[in-house]
Amino acid sequence: MNLDRVEKIAEAILYEGYMLYPYRPSSMKNQQRWNFGVLCPPSYCEQQRGTERDLMQTEVLVIGDSGAKITIKVRFLQIIRRSIGKLRAPVTSLPLDTNPVFDYVDKLEAGSRVYRPWQEAVEREIVCEEFQLVDLGIPRLLPIDFPAHPEAEAVRDETGDVIGMIVRRWEHLAGSIVISADRARDNIFKVRVLLRNDSHFPALAEAPREEAVLFSLVSAHIVLGVENGEFLSLLEPPAEFEAMAAECKNIGTWPVLVGGQNTRQAMLSSPIILYDYPQIAPESPGSLFDGTEIDEILSLRIMTLTDQEKHEIRQSDDRAREILDRTEQLPEEQFMKLHGILRSLQPVREELQ
Repeated sequence: MNLDRVEKIAEAILYEGYMLYPYRPSSMKNQQRWNFGVLCPPSYCEQQRGTERDLMQTEVLVIGDSGAKITIKVRFLQIIRRSIGKLRAPVTSLPLDTNPVFDYVDKLEAGSRVYRPWQEAVEREIVCEEFQLVDLGIPRLLPIDFPAHPEAEAVRDETGDVIGMIVRRWEHLAGSIVISADRARDNIFKVRVLLRNDSHFPALAEAPREEAVLFSLVSAHIVLGVENGEFLSLLEPPAEFEAMAAECKNIGTWPVLVGGQNTRQAMLSSPIILYDYPQIAPESPGSLFDGTEIDEILSLRIMTLTDQEKHEIRQSDDRAREILDRTEQLPEEQFMKLHGILRSLQPVREELQ
């Protein structure tokens, strides 16, 4: 099953809320991020007494015979801690000493650049091989394991001397994906995908959430595809399947049909409430990390930012800088398209007249 056609919607889900206008790290709304689809480590969830979760469960219905196959794709962001170190003495030659002595700082100026600590993100994707639905009576367990990994990058001043370090660290992420299917009727299967975070987090009393997200699966969602079968809508199931659809138990997720209108070969299990067949407006020039169809308002507001605010954006996050650069280069005719468009008219049904 080719799931590429749903990638644009899945990408919007992945980065929904990544940063919010005005896209500055110093803005209060960007001090605490990652509000959707966050699966925290179990120890932190226990500490929060039910306000956070460590698992996501998806249940959907598939019509298919013995030849029906299903493909599962799990996607999420892993958060990276970016720290800034200032060398106590500049280094003029390479390679650097094995262990250069530096102190962690809140800000480091190097020429026209200003480096600050931040939380970056890397995309993670796990594609589960095609499974025969009839074989999933025995659950399949797939491990999630991304080892801890440090990385250092030199910061140079205008003369070429190394005066600091950008230190990035990935924490160890561990978890599991359990896939199973029960035959609900002769040709109806209930497919279940359980995504769990099992990462070890040394939770101290009142540990801050920004520490916990480093051990979390962020913006977690699941894309499902079927061959030789079709999914049933859980939002508007056929009358004969309404009771069966109501019995599907989804935890922290909202499965909807995706792809071409009226096709039933793909579903997106989203941490955000959507409708069947969600779409990105073709007039949208690119992601603004806010998929609520307010591109025009956000774009106009970005244009009103001061030079100082724009400078902070460009220095802080590559993805935010792309938004700023794209918006500043947007031609006038593209702005006009963002104002709105009439797509189609449909006749009024007689019973509504």
